[in-house]
Amino acid sequence: MKPETMATPFDLLLHNVRIAACADDTCAVSAPGFVAIREGRIARVGTMDEVAAGTTARAERDGGGALLTPGLIDCHTHLVYAGHRAREFELRLQGASYEAISRAGGGIRATVRETRAADDATLFAQSACRLQSLMRHGVTTVEIKSGYGLSLDAELKCLKVARELGRRFAVDVRTTLLAAHALPPEYDGRPDDYIAEIAQRILPEAVRLGLADAVDAFCETIGFTPAQVRRVFEAARAHGLPVKLHAEQLSNQHGAALAAEFDALSADHLEHVDEAGVAALARAGTVAVLLPGAYYFLRDTTPPPIELFRRHRVPMAIATDCNPGTSPTTHLPLMLNMACTLFRLTPAEALLGATCHAAQALGLQASHGSIEVGKQADLCLWDAEAPAELAYAVGASPLRARLHHGVEQPLQ
Repeated sequence: MKPETMATPFDLLLHNVRIAACADDTCAVSAPGFVAIREGRIARVGTMDEVAAGTTARAERDGGGALLTPGLIDCHTHLVYAGHRAREFELRLQGASYEAISRAGGGIRATVRETRAADDATLFAQSACRLQSLMRHGVTTVEIKSGYGLSLDAELKCLKVARELGRRFAVDVRTTLLAAHALPPEYDGRPDDYIAEIAQRILPEAVRLGLADAVDAFCETIGFTPAQVRRVFEAARAHGLPVKLHAEQLSNQHGAALAAEFDALSADHLEHVDEAGVAALARAGTVAVLLPGAYYFLRDTTPPPIELFRRHRVPMAIATDCNPGTSPTTHLPLMLNMACTLFRLTPAEALLGATCHAAQALGLQASHGSIEVGKQADLCLWDAEAPAELAYAVGASPLRARLHHGVEQPLQ
């Protein structure tokens, strides 16, 4: 980018803000300063003394000393689905396990039935409500997985709805093909045939239509084996798509090592990962995406090995895992609180997990996730003085303003 001078008129000057740039592991907050925006990108970051020296802009916004952070990034959601699974919540309270419910025809399959039956307009409307809630809590970029269609037509329908959400709302949407989420009923007893269907038909068609930015799979005893996931990942590689993986949520299937072998953007959940898996993630530069909402909702008792991630310097991202069965939430700041209280992350680690490390988990670290010159001007202004306040108040969202591509958006 061409260097800006102080005499250049900017589109917007956001000044008198305390900036948490999230550009390094300290997550330090600056003294009051300013961010200048041009053509949707951050053009300059400086001190209030430099503002006084004559910076000019077409519009100005006084932040009143509030905290400015990058826009929040929710890097793991299953946002597009129909219906709900409140009955399963009751069953789990009565003692039924997630695995038992799934094997009895509930779980993912229950949502698949409703999602397949919903027309495009219904699916869009229900998903849009969830997306708007995420945005109200500061999200400016979101990953949306498919995985509740489990057929060629239904998977493509979900991905098309996700793309349309990105066109209709002031948020960046990254789409992930998660056809290997569960075995559809028509393939009972034939998981390898379904994997072939994904590799040979569903994935190539999603690529042909430009509907997928990445490919994911559920590597678990109630999902797919490492050998089956490998076939999906090989197909993704052949079509030039990066991969992600639901790994080690309920047991250690050594999915983290498999994900690392394919240079995965992220491995997600990871409650049961061992040190060998963590070391593999570190070598590959793969992000560990922590999902405290699912951990809480399932009343899990085995937290991810945070100290191993720290020791091996594996970046930790935080996401909602918004889905109807195990994490029905659209409140990313609440996930920061849960990451601190349940997993013992520091507030700085939690905020980095929803900004720069979340950007890395989506392959967007060059353009998103921190307040640096040249990056996209996705910003959140909070009624707070320090990052700890964003993780401190349970269920609160002290969002004052949300900017997407440099334009302040209504807090709907």
